[in-house]
Amino acid sequence: MGDSKEAGAESPPAGAAARGGLSLLCQGESEEPSAQGSALFLGGNEVKSRAVVKYSSAPPRTAFARLEEKTDLKLPPANWLRESAKLGPAGTTILGNSKKSKPFSSFGMAYDFIDSVGNDVDVVSDSENIKKLLKIPYSKSHVSMAVHRIGRTLLLDELDIQELFMRSSQTGDWTWLKEFYQRLIDQKWQRKKKSKEHWYQKAILSKFLYYSINGDGAAQPVPSAAEQQESSSSDQTNDSDGASWPAPFEMPSSVSEDPSASSQGSEPLEPSYIVGHVASAPKEQNLTTLFNDGENSQGLKNDFVRNILWTFEDIHMLVGSNMPIFGGGRYPAVSLRLRDNNKPINVLTGIDYWLDNLICNVPELVMCFHVNGIVQKYEMIKTEEIPNLENSNFSTKVIKDIAQNILSFLKSNCTKEGHTYWLFKASGSDIVKLYDLTTLCEETEDKYQNPFTMPVAILLYKVACNMMMKKNQNKKHYGTIRTLLLNCVKLLDKSRHPQIIASANYMLSELFQLDEPKKEESSESPLNENSDESYSEEEEEMPDSDENGSYSTSSDPSDDNKAVAIIKSVGELSVPEKYKSIHQIRPSCTFPVCHDTEERCRLVLSYVLEGLKSVDSSIKKESDLPAADPNTPIPLKYEDDSTRGGPEGLEKQMALFLDKMGSLQKGNYSSQSGMIPGSWQHKMKLQLILKSSKAYYVLSDAAMSLQKYGRALRYIKLALQSHDTYCCLCTNMLSEVLLFLSQYLTLCGDIQLMLAQNANNRAAHLEEFNYQTKEDQEILHSLHRESSCQGFAWATDLSTDLESQLSVSCKCYEAANEILQFSDLKSQNPEHYVQVLKRMGNIRNEIGVFYMNQAAALQSERVVSKSVSTAEQQLWKKSFSCFEKGIHTFESIDDATNAALLLCNTGRLMRICAQAHCGAGGECRREFSPEEGLYYNKAVDYYLKALRSLGTRDIHPAVWDSVNWELSTTYFTMATLQQDYAPLSRKAQEQIEKEVSEAMMKSLKYCDVDSVSARQPLCQYRAATVHHRLASMYHSCLRNQVGDEHLRKQHRVLADLHYSKAVKLFQLLKDAPCELLRVQLERVAFAEFQMTSQNSNVGKLKTLSGALDIMVRTKHAFQLIRKELVEEFDQPKSDESTPAADSSPSLNREEVIKLLSIFESRLSFLLLQSIKLLSSTKKKTSSNTEEDVVLKTNKQIYSQLLRAIANKNATLLERIDILLHLLDQLARGSGVQ
Repeated sequence: MGDSKEAGAESPPAGAAARGGLSLLCQGESEEPSAQGSALFLGGNEVKSRAVVKYSSAPPRTAFARLEEKTDLKLPPANWLRESAKLGPAGTTILGNSKKSKPFSSFGMAYDFIDSVGNDVDVVSDSENIKKLLKIPYSKSHVSMAVHRIGRTLLLDELDIQELFMRSSQTGDWTWLKEFYQRLIDQKWQRKKKSKEHWYQKAILSKFLYYSINGDGAAQPVPSAAEQQESSSSDQTNDSDGASWPAPFEMPSSVSEDPSASSQGSEPLEPSYIVGHVASAPKEQNLTTLFNDGENSQGLKNDFVRNILWTFEDIHMLVGSNMPIFGGGRYPAVSLRLRDNNKPINVLTGIDYWLDNLICNVPELVMCFHVNGIVQKYEMIKTEEIPNLENSNFSTKVIKDIAQNILSFLKSNCTKEGHTYWLFKASGSDIVKLYDLTTLCEETEDKYQNPFTMPVAILLYKVACNMMMKKNQNKKHYGTIRTLLLNCVKLLDKSRHPQIIASANYMLSELFQLDEPKKEESSESPLNENSDESYSEEEEEMPDSDENGSYSTSSDPSDDNKAVAIIKSVGELSVPEKYKSIHQIRPSCTFPVCHDTEERCRLVLSYVLEGLKSVDSSIKKESDLPAADPNTPIPLKYEDDSTRGGPEGLEKQMALFLDKMGSLQKGNYSSQSGMIPGSWQHKMKLQLILKSSKAYYVLSDAAMSLQKYGRALRYIKLALQSHDTYCCLCTNMLSEVLLFLSQYLTLCGDIQLMLAQNANNRAAHLEEFNYQTKEDQEILHSLHRESSCQGFAWATDLSTDLESQLSVSCKCYEAANEILQFSDLKSQNPEHYVQVLKRMGNIRNEIGVFYMNQAAALQSERVVSKSVSTAEQQLWKKSFSCFEKGIHTFESIDDATNAALLLCNTGRLMRICAQAHCGAGGECRREFSPEEGLYYNKAVDYYLKALRSLGTRDIHPAVWDSVNWELSTTYFTMATLQQDYAPLSRKAQEQIEKEVSEAMMKSLKYCDVDSVSARQPLCQYRAATVHHRLASMYHSCLRNQVGDEHLRKQHRVLADLHYSKAVKLFQLLKDAPCELLRVQLERVAFAEFQMTSQNSNVGKLKTLSGALDIMVRTKHAFQLIRKELVEEFDQPKSDESTPAADSSPSLNREEVIKLLSIFESRLSFLLLQSIKLLSSTKKKTSSNTEEDVVLKTNKQIYSQLLRAIANKNATLLERIDILLHLLDQLARGSGVQ
């Protein structure tokens, strides 16, 4: 059939000449009446009606021949019962109806206008059925209709009980319905015969129509309806192919729909969809053996002359009509009727004529009156005047109310898609009953005895396909699509229709977006924005509403318990809005809300599994396959290190993998099940397998984020097994699929790395890895039909060896990177490419650190050996190689920060190498070796490279500070070792001192004492220690040096400078009182050494005074020591079990006692020397009051100190208290604060 183009809008009232554009017509067709609508105003009540011709196969309209009076219609015209172009397919009809409505007539229309079904249209039906429903309150005739629901659309078809039961007695079908009918409705059922009057009226009407086409007696043969359909189809085929749903399989001739109908309003789908667009069942399923209409064995053909989209008030209907329309001259469009002048027009006839004209948008009616077949007169009546005719007066408002009430009643009760409902009113009865025939049929042995099952299932499928094609624009319809597909699958026999079931399950899986961001769906979510008539197949029936309807299954004698709903009196249908609110309060058909990723993926996998089962069941070569029970877990194969060969074995497996990837580019195909490439099974299984791999990948990613690494590895293994099978089946690998594989391998590398870093929980991970659900087993069973699924076994084994896990992780990243190189995917996916390279750099750093730590462990175990072992050197080489590769990787993507970190780790490796050579020479004559110097200098080079890589501190302050600290530590360690183990056998003392001084100053340069950070106290301690060591070195040089006075002076100044700086820094620290005390004592010793070289008493007194000042300034150190001693003394009392959380490291008592003894001895010595010098000076010079006070004070302090030293029973705390007291006195006496 031709495509439709809706034309026209609201037009002037009916009766005006309606001329408008129409739908595209088939070859040889002409225009039908205008597609404009009309608004009628009758009796003060406005009734809105609009008709748009969607399709027409009628011939060009011709004027009717006005017959002469006294023409005898009982005599046949010359052209009677011959095909006529002027009457078209309706040539032998009574007002266009040659026979009863076909049982599947609505399905034929629905297939052709699939865009309208389920969404825009409320009702699809023959116009005769619509008229019959709207006349229910006025008519005593029986009503019998089949009702089906597709989305918000109802399909109405006549269910001819008499024809049905007549055929039932011949075929044995429908016996259950016949028994039910006889039991509940008409116990004495028998076929009723038509009266002679009926056949008489039919005959003269037929003759009248033939007379009316100008009466020329010429019968001009025209193509039959079927032939017209075919020519239309052939003309339209090329246009429609591009827009129809891409089919993965060839459809049998009886399956493919009329191609021209599939294209209206549809949009092309993405190429990733491969789902069959099936119009009806295969030939072996004879759907309509009961209704053999002779034209189409399927009975699903749209054979109406015209299809009209009729909007009656707020009800949208797709109506089929065969009414002949005449025109020309004064009457552009009229309908022609024959009436017996002796019988007045009644209400039923008036409604009939009025509705026919409304539906076809015909503004006028021509009535020919006859008496006993003799023509009497003609009368012209406008459509809007029909309701006011004498004896045929009816209210259009009431007709509108009847239409709205019937629609509401049906929509409220015909709630289950796929079910066949039966609307029945017995002849002469006022009660209308609605039965669910599907439920009644299920109580019998074979549910497929219902011949509506297949057409309904196919229509559900087609509507879902059509909505799916636009799913990106209509996500709010997901709930409807899911319901349509689930009901379609529910109706079909899996063994008979594997193709449709596989396709439906694939579409179901496609509804769930696996990669959508996590969010909480609210009630305003677009997925829940369906129309108020939407529903869910799980929903229960709504409770009956007493105020809004009288349909119920109450115990009224007129009701029966098999009816779904009952209208107790047809008069209720005329009551305005009697049932209006019923269907509007039904819950929406909401898309299932998946609260987490796993639930969503599991739903997808359940649909994928059903699809795979359908595909597998349709492949005939079952006997060629190895027997396997899907309920039996497939054993997981493990290899020990001896068979696998560790990293070397991995290299071989990687080489095989890369070979396979190369062959994929050429399109090798290797299915084990014997599927034919290009068959629907092959294409569908490819899509289903790809979907399963995506679902497993998302599951793995979710498990990874939950730190369930064993589960994550199991899922990524299934994803890779799915992908391996896909590779075996695929004849043309898409770049998108290769990208998926790269992502899978990247995630697999992440998982293996996390498993390596969480080795302490290995048992739990192993248990998670080995667990398999039945669903996973069955999917794996389907995969094994095509492939061994071992292509990625090297990547997904759960090893117990840390080195192996790290190596596998690295190989996964390398494989992911290789795949990106194959099809130039790296330029198309730069972000993913950068992520893969970052991971490669990171894993190489991890492996490098692993080997470095192993080397350090070997070094710590080496006690006796004097040389570095070969094993250590091998580990160094491996570690260095990994770091080097990682640095190159990060530099290739300009990742300066990570490159700096790896350079920093390489520097640490060099330091470990240096430490290894440190103990290689034994302890007998230990000297700083050249090898140590070489490796320390290499370490320095790498740290400096790291700083150059970063450029400035702003790039990454934390990394910058860390590198500076490591560099400072390296210089400090090198200087300390040279100072403590001076290589005097190779270098002069002066040269060593110079190198130590330079290294110490560089260590200070990279030691940031000013920046406030967590590392600041460490930096301060380091700087204080450096100054202390330098001061000690210059002090030592001064003691041992003879000769060059200038150099001695320089050393004296430097020693004093560094001592003072060391003291300042140590005083900033709260946890280094012993170091502070030691530096002060060394300063005192330095002062004593200077005093020995002095000759004058004045100079000596000055030096002594300075030394005593230093002694006084040690008070801060003693206060810190006392505080810690008090805290240690108090702590056991308050809490014996737990030490204070914020307490400093415990004090070294032995060192404190040692330093205290030295301090006491030096203080007593200085006081004694001071007393001697002051006494001798007093004898020689005149009395000096100030010196007398100092002398007296010193004598008192010296006396007390001697007594304190003599008291051997004093505790450490008491001795410190005495010293603090003495230092206070000394400070007051000498004026030092």
